[in-house]
Amino acid sequence: MKIDILAIGIHPDDVELSAIGTLMKHAAEGKTFGLLDLSKGELGTRGTADTRYEEAMNAAAISGAAFREMSDVPDGLFTNTPEQWLKVVYYLRKYQPEIVLCNTPQDRHPDHGRAAQMVVDACFYAGLAKIETLTTDGQPQAKWRPKAVYHYIQDQQLTPDFVVDITPFWERKMEAIMAFKTQFFSTDNQMPSTPISGKDFLQFMEAKARVFGRAIQTEYAEGFIAVRTPGVRNLFDLQ
Repeated sequence: MKIDILAIGIHPDDVELSAIGTLMKHAAEGKTFGLLDLSKGELGTRGTADTRYEEAMNAAAISGAAFREMSDVPDGLFTNTPEQWLKVVYYLRKYQPEIVLCNTPQDRHPDHGRAAQMVVDACFYAGLAKIETLTTDGQPQAKWRPKAVYHYIQDQQLTPDFVVDITPFWERKMEAIMAFKTQFFSTDNQMPSTPISGKDFLQFMEAKARVFGRAIQTEYAEGFIAVRTPGVRNLFDLQ
């Protein structure tokens, strides 16, 4: 299956929190997207790898993703080594995305920045023919390099290189986020508190989207950082 956009996160729910509205918007315009969780989020304070997998699949169904894959990069304990980035190369070659979205270059959670660099490196190496990866039936994969890599902004309020209006998709974005029932605020959830489990975190999410939206005179937006300087076809396409 070839897709237009592959959104990658080191943890289940990274993409939902930061870029799912943008993906929904592009799907509504006829583009295809898939989701890849590099780890199972097994070190998370709340929930388990099994519950997070179930929640992730529910969120994918809400968002309309063509698929959701979950790799076995160790949560928290990974380094940017060939053993790990070759796993990313495998998925890049399997789905041949034109655009890759991935974690932010720096953030409160140290996994995010490390995963971001690992994905950027993998996107380059996936285009080298002499780096060999195999399909599940043992056949050599063809080389593939995405045209662009963009980092979605997560917890820290970094300055975006561009923002995407997601106003029509805001409610469905929140529905996808809340599919992760163990992770976010609920009056019925008695698990230990974390920096993202309080009601104030959901309020922060809305406030951040409104700040990004204000820059383009819309209600809600998501922000992205570009690896390379993006170009525009003409000045009138800028919002």
